[in-house]
Amino acid sequence: MQKRSLFHPVPGPLRWSFLIALLLLSSCAWAHGVASDDKAFIENSSGVQLVPFLYLGAKHMVTGYDHLLFLFGVIFFLYRLRDVGLYVTLFAVGHSATLLFGVLTGTHVNPYLVDAVIGLSVVYKALDNLGAFQRFFGVQPNTKAAVLVFGFFHGFGLATKLQEFTLPADGLVANILAFNVGVEIGQLLALGGILIAISYWRRSDAFGRQAFAANTVLMVAGFVLVGHQLTGYFVS
Repeated sequence: MQKRSLFHPVPGPLRWSFLIALLLLSSCAWAHGVASDDKAFIENSSGVQLVPFLYLGAKHMVTGYDHLLFLFGVIFFLYRLRDVGLYVTLFAVGHSATLLFGVLTGTHVNPYLVDAVIGLSVVYKALDNLGAFQRFFGVQPNTKAAVLVFGFFHGFGLATKLQEFTLPADGLVANILAFNVGVEIGQLLALGGILIAISYWRRSDAFGRQAFAANTVLMVAGFVLVGHQLTGYFVS
């Protein structure tokens, strides 16, 4: 896919883009949080609970701002539904694989470090949209491979949150599968809203100018996520 370069002077949007990013990250930093009622249900559930875990998976994705920021960057310049479907499928395959693998095998990764990589995925996609890799390094990373690989990390990010709880062995496999399906449903719902909004935005004559500021905000948001998680890692 041909990338467009967005590097041109837009001093006005740049001034407010950083403010928007900081306001956004005041909630994004806690994107992986699980409500106390949900925690209690997960730890006290017994047997197969397909519908509740389906709901919890969808809820987690819809409120998972780091995942949504990455998906926003992924589809920002995708105009054909076929391309959107391909990239979203790659992301879904990646995070589904590591979510199920991490929880069912007990494979644990440091939550701060994996969430820092998730923040980097947001930075990567913003820079990719800005054409920075081609402009400064003369190379264009394979975007499909990057989305799949970062999907692996996003899945581990989900797995680390579930691993914080004492998950009952009775019905574990079925419940985790339901949770994963719920995550995919939540992703589709959120993605539908993003696509509708961005489709209207693209009809505006200002989209080309505002695209630079939007991806600048996205990049700053990713760096703030990385800084927040690394700070937590070093002080914990």
